[in-house]
Amino acid sequence: MTPDENVRDILPLNEWLRGRHALTGDAPEWDLDALPPEPTSLFTEWMLRADADRVPEPHTATLATVDANGVPDARTLILKGIDDGRWAFASTRSSRKGSQLAQVSAAALNFWWQPQVRAVRVRGRVEEATTEESAADLAARSPAAQQGIEPGDWVRWRIVPSRIEFWQGSRDRRHTRVVYVPDGEGWAYSILGDAG
Repeated sequence: MTPDENVRDILPLNEWLRGRHALTGDAPEWDLDALPPEPTSLFTEWMLRADADRVPEPHTATLATVDANGVPDARTLILKGIDDGRWAFASTRSSRKGSQLAQVSAAALNFWWQPQVRAVRVRGRVEEATTEESAADLAARSPAAQQGIEPGDWVRWRIVPSRIEFWQGSRDRRHTRVVYVPDGEGWAYSILGDAG
């Protein structure tokens, strides 16, 4: 394919992208005067609302990691739970994400619930669960999902959040962002304009 042919192939896509609408969902009411003092209960409220509104697979998220050279990588996985404020996911140590977490023990999660025009972003350092917890996580998977996993290769990781952001979009582009950050023994939150 010549460069000119390549450009001709891309132009229809670019034209199509320019004509697409975004933020076509229906945002639920959000009372900013009744925010909880910590983010886990707000996330639980949003997740259960997403499930009740039949958002497909609301427990899926994009996990971003970086390699030793700082090159980012991302993939979709499921949230395993929130353990004492730490956001859990699991995979094999021999996977690319496992290798990257061994080199740089930090990650970010992004949940996107398009029908509700809502997103949640979590970032922080990553720690491993105990060997026993990882083994229990593997044992809870179906027999088929356990096949091919070498002993000791399955790991449950947890993100210890340094920042959690709740984002709700608006068609007029006046999006709402609430950011929680650790504050001593608890959390502090702020309501921000849309600056990404």
